[in-house]
Amino acid sequence: MTDTRETSRSPEFRLAQGALGGLREDLFHNAFAYRLLPPMAVDGPVTRRLPERIRRKVRWTPHAVVGAFAFFVFAMGLDLGPGNGVFALLFAAMPTVAVLLTLIRPVLAFWASLAFTPFVALLGSYHHGWPWGPTSGIAQVVVMTVVAARTRPRTAAWMWVLTLVYAFFATTLRGGSDNAVSVLFPSALSLLFVTVLQVRREAEQTVTAQQTVTAVERSRRTLLEERTTIARELHDVVAHHMSVVAIQAEAAPYRVENPPPELEQAFVTIRENAVAALTELRRVLGVVRAEDYEAPDAPQPTLAELDGLIGNVREAGLDVEKTVTGAVRELPQGVELSAYRIIQEALSNVLRHAPGAAAGVEVSYVLGGLGLRIVNGPARGLVKPSPGAGHGLTGMRERVTMLNGEMTAEPAEDGGFEVAVFIPVTREEVDQ
Repeated sequence: MTDTRETSRSPEFRLAQGALGGLREDLFHNAFAYRLLPPMAVDGPVTRRLPERIRRKVRWTPHAVVGAFAFFVFAMGLDLGPGNGVFALLFAAMPTVAVLLTLIRPVLAFWASLAFTPFVALLGSYHHGWPWGPTSGIAQVVVMTVVAARTRPRTAAWMWVLTLVYAFFATTLRGGSDNAVSVLFPSALSLLFVTVLQVRREAEQTVTAQQTVTAVERSRRTLLEERTTIARELHDVVAHHMSVVAIQAEAAPYRVENPPPELEQAFVTIRENAVAALTELRRVLGVVRAEDYEAPDAPQPTLAELDGLIGNVREAGLDVEKTVTGAVRELPQGVELSAYRIIQEALSNVLRHAPGAAAGVEVSYVLGGLGLRIVNGPARGLVKPSPGAGHGLTGMRERVTMLNGEMTAEPAEDGGFEVAVFIPVTREEVDQ
């Protein structure tokens, strides 16, 4: 059952109720909570350049500033206090205690400063103004500023409103001239300045967090796109081989005269399994195809077509030297395709990020695998910023990882860049 009283209340009433709830939460709830002032961060543009020994001391700058104000208020109270007795000590100590409380109990410090104010004024026998004496007025501004810096902007607004209410009632009850404006005006400016800094800092933190999330999402999306591309290509390769297996299993019995029934049944089983695997492969891996994706008409490229790739790159203006070492042999199609794509992406990166540089491509057929090395010299032309910087390396690493290989990509000593890849290939894979 819905409470009709909640729906009948005016928006003004709900606004006032929310405001009072904020006042209770900010200045009444856990008013005695212990909150030690943390050291200052030293990772700013200026502080992080300081020597380590000095940075360890700079961290305590806020505590030193608060201590300096407390000492100033205490010394001023002793100088302006009534005589040299206990009352003079109280006149100086009460505002000082309120200032020091901001280091450990900020909300309590505000209430203490506000509560000490009339007593300090009475101890001064009104000689130094009402409702604030010179020490309590300075202490009130300092306390409100420190507490506002340690809490939220809403708390700063409530502190100033309560200070205004106190000033109104204190001057109304006593009458005559007062010095409330000398505290309310500088405290308003100070709180406004602190609030602006807080809002700006929170906005910067929000933007930084959003940029971090965006960068992570962009990196994840790039990784998924690269994996999707690899999956599409391997889907075509594996589907081709499975189709060949099915066709050969179907035709094999006709190549032998009077084959035994067991052999015919074995080939039938092979064909059925190949067709089932091909169907399942197309059903599962087919989801990675984009709506506008079309299977290539020509077979996927291999290292045998590397000369054509290098020729196209040379026509684009890149001076490329190709070196092949070891006994050239046919490798599994997945390895050949990945090696071709890695070289293609590496040369594209040279064209994009090192215009005018010369490049070298080394293909090494070694025992147990295939080695690739693509190296380029420093750029000799204007390098334009690229929003996709790093995406090509992500794709290359994904291909190498998929084949259980190893890859390094790092700047060369001459200012260029080097990509080195090793893809393991067992003898059984080569024989297949």
